[in-house]
Amino acid sequence: MATRSIPSDIEISRNAQLRPITSIASKLGVPESAIETYGKYKAKVFLSELEDIPLKENSKLILVTAINPTSAGEGKTTVSIGLCDALNQLGKNSCLCLREPSLGPCFGVKGGATGGGYAQVVPMEDINLHFTGDFHAVTAAHNLLAAMVDNSLHHGNPLNLDSRQILWGRTLDVNERALRSIVLGLGGTANSVPRESFFIITAASEIMAILCLSDGLFDLRERLGRIVVGYNVEGKPVTAADLKAHGSMAVLLKQALCPNLVQTLEGSPAFVHGGPFANIAHGCNTVAATKTALKFADYVVTEAGFGADLGAEKFFDIKCRKAGLKPTLSVVVATVRALKCHGGVAKQDLETPNTEAVARGFANLERHIANIKKFDLPVVVALNKFEGDTDDELAVIQNACAKLGVKCACATHWRDGGKGAVELAQTVLETINETRQYQFAPIYSDELSIKQKIEKVAKEIYHAGFVSYTKQAERQLADLVARGCDTLPVCIAKTQYSFSADPKLLGAPEGFELSVRELRWSAGAGFVVVMTGEIIAAPGLPKVPVAESIDINENGDTVGLF
Repeated sequence: MATRSIPSDIEISRNAQLRPITSIASKLGVPESAIETYGKYKAKVFLSELEDIPLKENSKLILVTAINPTSAGEGKTTVSIGLCDALNQLGKNSCLCLREPSLGPCFGVKGGATGGGYAQVVPMEDINLHFTGDFHAVTAAHNLLAAMVDNSLHHGNPLNLDSRQILWGRTLDVNERALRSIVLGLGGTANSVPRESFFIITAASEIMAILCLSDGLFDLRERLGRIVVGYNVEGKPVTAADLKAHGSMAVLLKQALCPNLVQTLEGSPAFVHGGPFANIAHGCNTVAATKTALKFADYVVTEAGFGADLGAEKFFDIKCRKAGLKPTLSVVVATVRALKCHGGVAKQDLETPNTEAVARGFANLERHIANIKKFDLPVVVALNKFEGDTDDELAVIQNACAKLGVKCACATHWRDGGKGAVELAQTVLETINETRQYQFAPIYSDELSIKQKIEKVAKEIYHAGFVSYTKQAERQLADLVARGCDTLPVCIAKTQYSFSADPKLLGAPEGFELSVRELRWSAGAGFVVVMTGEIIAAPGLPKVPVAESIDINENGDTVGLF
């Protein structure tokens, strides 16, 4: 097959014939009174106008996840977009729900996060940059709380905060390693109390998690009030409500809580809202956007970040548990190239056909399939087809899936748009319509202890041999248990590249040690963050960041953004 030249993502986006966002809302059935437009092609949807509209009966929630990511690329977002477009081409009422891109990765390693080729959400430039200001609102609310902590210290410390036990740092939506550890308050008594502190990226802020899990404005306010900013000299938690900060924080986030409505290149309605990382946070778009989509669409396609061991597990065990959502089916995305990586092939050799490496790498996909089934959900494999993939390599994956009793469909949506994902959409519909009744359930119950929940995920999803804890983690675990946090779900932060905490351990490793080095109580979000490996909440820029190639040309157009 001859290779067809494809314009760049930004060229495709810029040449697209977008529909007015009011017509997209009307097509979906969102009342005009609930829409506030941001220009012609973006809108906020007011939740208050939709309170009396129930979730649509028998609407289907489809999760798109993937194998562990590699430098070869998997294309989970493009598959989500292509599948939604294909379902609409087949005459189904389908809507898309994605996360918002973070500026950090856009200017760092990853670039944009709006899909690619002919499977994009648009307007691409707006969404990848400032969009409707949600990230800025989260940043402002987070830093307002930080400022009020230091203001309380400065004005006599009425809450008796222990300056050595303040847990709340600052945030910034930029990759900046120099701000990971800082000292505040230098320059004399007029500049508050000197102390050590830190920065994290906005996507890792507990406020981002709270925004994504809140079920309304007053739920948001109450969650904000429960944020633990530190401990007083008696060892008791001090909260945002104690500082009387949660009301003003909620005001800053009031507009950000409203879902953002945009469209795909083919005019499918798309909610792009919220943006927690999946290797640090829970990696899902907002509950508000997902439930809004389920009020109007028969099929809602959503995505969870990185591989199924991170994004899908947290989608099921945190988001669905908290929001009472019942997913219908999961699509697991894989590519020939990525499976070659998991089969031991170096990046420079991926273009060389290698069925043996594909067969070895299939172990990673097989593990993810088995894991999804543990939640009692049907699975479909989406083979995101690249130009260089051979029929023999594709056949290895298809035959292996058939032996597992799992349907597998190729997709060429990047090149062909929605029509390139019709086979996948038909396979999804066939699987949903099969007679077996699935009974989705999280993998662990609320009644298990924090340690039991960690070990359940580590052993059943990651296939770790055992879990170890640093002395610091053991102390923090005992403290959390004493504070009654055992009923909370766990949000495990680890590398996305492997089932283990070692990014170099590819494929489907077993029996390894998972070391827990720190536990953090996210009281407002309602989960315990479990830090493993070398995961940090403030990423740095690479040696050659994407920012170096982004510019404005002589016509005033953005170039280098992808």
